[in-house]
Amino acid sequence: MSPRQKGGRTPKAVAGRARDGGRRSSRHELVLILDFGSQYTQLIARRVREAGVFSEIVPGTTPVAEIVGRKPSALILSGSPASGYRVEAPLPDPGIYDLGKPLLGICYGFQVTVQLQGGAVSKARAGEYGTATFVLDRRTPLFDRVPKRFRAWMSHGDEVEALGDGWVKVAHTSNCAFAAAAHSKRPFHLIQFHPEVVHSPYGKQVLHNFLFKVARLKGGWTMKGFLRQSIAEIRERVGDGHVICGLSGGVDSTVVATLCHKAIGARLQCVLVDHGLLRRGEAEEVARELGEKRKLQLTVVDARRRFLDKLMNVTDPERKRKIIGGEFIAVFEEEARKHGPVEFLAQGTLYPDVIESASAGHGAQVIKTHHNVGGLPDRMNLRLIEPLRLLFKDEVRALGRELGLPDHLVDRHPFPGPGLAVRTLGAVNEPDLEILRSADAIFIEELRRAKWYGRTWQAFAVLLPLQTVGVKGDERSYEKVIALRAVDSSDGMTADWTRLPPSLLARVASRIANEVRGVNRVVYDCTSKPPATIEWE
Repeated sequence: MSPRQKGGRTPKAVAGRARDGGRRSSRHELVLILDFGSQYTQLIARRVREAGVFSEIVPGTTPVAEIVGRKPSALILSGSPASGYRVEAPLPDPGIYDLGKPLLGICYGFQVTVQLQGGAVSKARAGEYGTATFVLDRRTPLFDRVPKRFRAWMSHGDEVEALGDGWVKVAHTSNCAFAAAAHSKRPFHLIQFHPEVVHSPYGKQVLHNFLFKVARLKGGWTMKGFLRQSIAEIRERVGDGHVICGLSGGVDSTVVATLCHKAIGARLQCVLVDHGLLRRGEAEEVARELGEKRKLQLTVVDARRRFLDKLMNVTDPERKRKIIGGEFIAVFEEEARKHGPVEFLAQGTLYPDVIESASAGHGAQVIKTHHNVGGLPDRMNLRLIEPLRLLFKDEVRALGRELGLPDHLVDRHPFPGPGLAVRTLGAVNEPDLEILRSADAIFIEELRRAKWYGRTWQAFAVLLPLQTVGVKGDERSYEKVIALRAVDSSDGMTADWTRLPPSLLARVASRIANEVRGVNRVVYDCTSKPPATIEWE
């Protein structure tokens, strides 16, 4: 079957170009990752960054002209659940192979490259899923300092039958005749296994070899360099203008506010919108920590009534997020007029927000609309500044440390922009929010007391929209259910549930059931991401 060229537009959100002015400096090397829908694509991006080279993700079908315009130093083609020989399969623009850029094809990226370069791919006689023994048939720079035989993570049901002209076989496994290949003249390397996952012990070495031995990149991308570049870009974009920043006290908004303050000083006005969806004592803590101690210009806006009125009887989580996003902008524009002239809105959009709100991958779906990405109105008077738009959560924490922020601010657990609205399942009302605040405060207090707060990435309580029968004081009760959630993660893209000690969970459950009026049952969520998300809505 002859290969087909499929074009595609890069979603603005994923490309990270449009609204924040936080584009990559031309001085930096860029590895562009063409995403065909693999569950591991974000891991590839992270591994490249960990090696000291900046990386970005774009759809695998991105036209070659657009790829050229981004000036990549090297290309990586991701895996995919698709089969390249099927009609609906996503294919890269064949023009990428004429660019001469160093190229690494992983799994589907291997197969589709072979297909487009004159080889043959078909359904495998026996698929490979899990670890396999990878055997090198010849040495190439990609496998420098790697044993001739090593364990690697495989996940494929198709296989390469034959290579095209100019390609040579490099490795095999017991079930896969062509487990790696290389071009005899061009810096193109193809591998069937996934080097980005922890189950491939030599995967980091292979990626390191591609970056520094094949592509001959210099590396050196660091948070210190990113900080210098971001300050310069904010100053260039804002000019003599003024910026308003939505400040929640969370890690992202705190880092953004501190970064903007460092860039433009007194021309930054921070606004904390108390939308009635904050945790207990949060507005007061933010005012104390960032307004009084760190001397940021901060205004606290009491908007509780207007938000709760807008959310009345709304149960769909996507509608909640969009309503909250729209109302946030309305409040900010009102405050901008009060503090005017203000032309820009700074906010803490992160790369996982962008990816989940507008996925780059073929056939991938929007997981949820983050209020600060797809939840914003199409038309607004303020221009956006989003300096963290291409960073993962752990990178934001590293940036916060570069800015001199203390650990208790940098290491704070993530808190969603829509706040407790997406932790109160179903319709939002003040009595339920107060129940949730009380339960959440007990959970966090006990985690800190047991020294587990710093050992888990995120922990919170969720109020479920149901009631169960219980017994209190020898009487029947029919009250609400609280679910506890604690996860371990590094970037929010994947997460595993935290194995909290049973004694700690028992203490938390007992306190909530006894101290929070209206609750008679507490459950613990032991689901990873995927298949679940971290937040329940």
